[in-house]
Amino acid sequence: MTGLTIRGLTKNFGAVAALAGVDLDVPARSLTAILGPSGCGKTTLLRLVAGFTTPDAGTIRFGDRLVSEPHTAVPPQRRRIGYVPQEGALFPHLRVADNITFALPRAARRSRDRLAELLDLVELDASTADRYPHELSGGQQQRVALARALAPDPSIVLLDEPFSSLDANLRLSTGRTVAQALHAAGATAILVTHDQDEALSLADQVAVMRAGHLVQVGPPGTVYATPADPAVARFVGDAVLLPAVITGRTARCALGTVTVRDGSADGRAQVLIRPEQIEILDGGPGVPATVGAVTYFGHDATVTMTLQPDGPDITARVTGTRTPHPGSSVHLTVNGPATAFPALASTASS
Repeated sequence: MTGLTIRGLTKNFGAVAALAGVDLDVPARSLTAILGPSGCGKTTLLRLVAGFTTPDAGTIRFGDRLVSEPHTAVPPQRRRIGYVPQEGALFPHLRVADNITFALPRAARRSRDRLAELLDLVELDASTADRYPHELSGGQQQRVALARALAPDPSIVLLDEPFSSLDANLRLSTGRTVAQALHAAGATAILVTHDQDEALSLADQVAVMRAGHLVQVGPPGTVYATPADPAVARFVGDAVLLPAVITGRTARCALGTVTVRDGSADGRAQVLIRPEQIEILDGGPGVPATVGAVTYFGHDATVTMTLQPDGPDITARVTGTRTPHPGSSVHLTVNGPATAFPALASTASS
């Protein structure tokens, strides 16, 4: 497998700039998630990499091979791309075996050795080979689609929101299986998604896209803990953003004095605190608050509270076994460092 290098990629549709000078490096044998809301340009980026359309400016390279620039483009069928669309797009009249081996040479289709290897890779039983797509669950269909994409040993695998039609539990288990299969195959892959949990849990690298620009690219933990700006902070997870004044390594805000990350400038700022950093205590030190709504999810819960004496409202996340009662008085402390942004004329949000 080869790495992917994108430089200055631009694509306009009339007066609409779908992509505006995008730069991205996808290391070989890794999975990068392009994360963004609908209409931000992520599917356009995928289509340009696949060769389904050509850029107005910029270049795309697979390893050292230039495959796309404004006036020269290698056609899709010669790029050795594996593509997994949203619905799998399996051939309904073909059995699983024929779907998976569709793009293989005749000899490879007959031997079935590659078929057995791919079924094992995507964790499907060998008996699945003789079934038709309509006899499979949605998750099984997506695994077959991935096996088909991997069959000819592609340079790059592209996954266009492949789990969006699955229910929550099936999405999680199928996503894990797909990510494991991609790593086991040594594949270089791009996953397009609008699901933050999916991107953070499956990818080696997350690229956050907004209005045709990549606003942050990095490991999932870095993007979550130290987002590039407040908008990224809100998009990749729940966020408590509070006005603050920074002095040295500490900031004074509505949640008291909190530690800030290295490199934070002194003066007025806005600090990011994730809800799971907020600890709820029955008494003792901390900022007093009154519990409002408690939203219970089983494994955890979110707790909305009003800081005393006059706000603001903030949200904390706690385990499902430690939920306070609405109306109760509690004290709050913050665990771990906050991330500081330049001061903005805005109120707290969560």
